[in-house]
Amino acid sequence: MATDEKLEQLRRVPLFAALSGRDLQELGTLADEVDVLDGRVLTRQGETGAEFFVVLDGAVEVDINGSVVSTLGKGDFLGEIALVDGKPRTATTRAVGPTRLMVIGHRQFHQLMDDFPTVKTCVLEALAERVRRNETIQ
Repeated sequence: MATDEKLEQLRRVPLFAALSGRDLQELGTLADEVDVLDGRVLTRQGETGAEFFVVLDGAVEVDINGSVVSTLGKGDFLGEIALVDGKPRTATTRAVGPTRLMVIGHRQFHQLMDDFPTVKTCVLEALAERVRRNETIQ
């Protein structure tokens, strides 16, 4: 994908909406875009996590302990819990239909969190919300 297209994709993600053009360019160097097919498993509950994902197009199903608890769509993100605490994944996630993702590796995720306080705040707020939601499921 051309750089301009990639930056436009990033600009449309609510998590990155407050970033300046220069910040989006820096973010673009940290992230890769991938297209995955229907059914592709992105994370497995209990396994070590090494990536953070943002859904650019398509959908991702979230399964905890064998039950689908939510479906994430365009602009949603996943994978942050295991990267923040260094513990195994809390859910299995899989693409529902063809899905385009932005993928950020472990090291780049921590650079993102250090370099962009507004993104860090959004990620941590979402993480807290997910922890609370999961407590009511269990």
